[in-house]
Amino acid sequence: MDRHIVFDAALTPADRIVLQSMADDVRESTTQQDAVGACPGQGGSGNKDAFSSTTSESTGTTTCLRRAAPNKQNNDSELVAILEAQNDPQHADFEPTVFSSVDLRSLKLSIPLEKHLLRPYISWARKVVRHETDVVMLTHLIIYMTTSIPSTLYLFYNFTYPHAIFHVAMQFYYVGAYTLMMHQHIHMRGVLNKKYSLLDKTFPFILDPMMGHTWNTYFYHHVKHHHVEGNGPDDLSSTMRYQRDDIFHFLHYVGRFYFFIWLDLPLYFLRKNRPIMAAKAAGSEFLTYGFYYLTSLIDPRATLFAYLIPLFLLRFGLMVGNWGQHAFVDADQPDSDYRSSITLIDVPSNRYCYNDGYHTSHHLNPLRHWRDHPVSFLQQKHIYAKESALVFHNIDYLMVTFRLMIKDYETLAKCLVPMGDQIQLTMEGRIELLKKLTRKFTEEQIREKYPPKK
Repeated sequence: MDRHIVFDAALTPADRIVLQSMADDVRESTTQQDAVGACPGQGGSGNKDAFSSTTSESTGTTTCLRRAAPNKQNNDSELVAILEAQNDPQHADFEPTVFSSVDLRSLKLSIPLEKHLLRPYISWARKVVRHETDVVMLTHLIIYMTTSIPSTLYLFYNFTYPHAIFHVAMQFYYVGAYTLMMHQHIHMRGVLNKKYSLLDKTFPFILDPMMGHTWNTYFYHHVKHHHVEGNGPDDLSSTMRYQRDDIFHFLHYVGRFYFFIWLDLPLYFLRKNRPIMAAKAAGSEFLTYGFYYLTSLIDPRATLFAYLIPLFLLRFGLMVGNWGQHAFVDADQPDSDYRSSITLIDVPSNRYCYNDGYHTSHHLNPLRHWRDHPVSFLQQKHIYAKESALVFHNIDYLMVTFRLMIKDYETLAKCLVPMGDQIQLTMEGRIELLKKLTRKFTEEQIREKYPPKK
């Protein structure tokens, strides 16, 4: 097993299954021998078709590569069946997600609390949410409505700086999970049962500005623009034209979004001959600005802390995250979802943010439900390996971006979970690969890979 693979105690059960499967692949494909030894199949012994070898110049260690055991695919099928059962409301092993910080199976409550509080809540909540797995979304909505909304209202009623600072800290803690819940909302056109469609459609207009979102901009930018362009040259958030380990390129990237997205997005839709979409995108943005202005007439200090600071923090966070999601782009196939996005198996992205780490899976199928990403990954793991997809663990998108900014490729290489041909790479080989994938595309390369449409 790769000695750099770390199993965080807080991994979700699904992530633990996925990471264990990948670690098993590495263990079954790799055996370490002393440089003086020989791989089976070399020196006239063993099965030559089953083994090959590579030697690290820096360590003198020979790595023997071996085909995975024949029953490995069957084992993965069993793991897929386990995860599918946990997602199936009709199955005895079904387990909804109720809280993000703890799994239902690990929750230890007294019998009265479980019988008279937890179980009735879950039973009711499963009927309220769109997908029965998503009880956690109702849990979070209740938290936001009983904390964020009263706190915001009280800032305008009786503003104090200690409360304002506490409020910003609270919203900063909430914003990641809320944004990824809204990520499901904008793709699935809601998160609540159709019977509650009125609430489903209205709560974003109340909560979005409190979390730093302008009304509907996330939908227009992410669904109607980013997923259409897929990090290509026409994507306003594309990383292709930037050197992805250069701090000045990153600041330019963030600055453009920060100060010009209000103009760039409507102009993008106009260039694509979608004037109605352009009007909707511009209208939503400017209506939100108008709302900020009206609230500032009540109390400008409360407006700053309740709406503007969350806006500034979120927009920076979105760009830091998107940079990490699309920092590694293959120059040969930049239009491949496998080679222009990454997968993370980590706690912040997947336990607290609805499996946001499975970004490649999301680009392959934007309508895939968040609980189905680990299942899909296991089912298509051989394709990920064949396509040279990148999978990291024990690191989130924000830290991927940070490590790139300080050019700490060694940490990134250690976080890489190798697949397929990557398994034979030495640590130096991993670093070289990652550096290659962060290079800026020239305009000539872009024209070659994305010829103008006639």
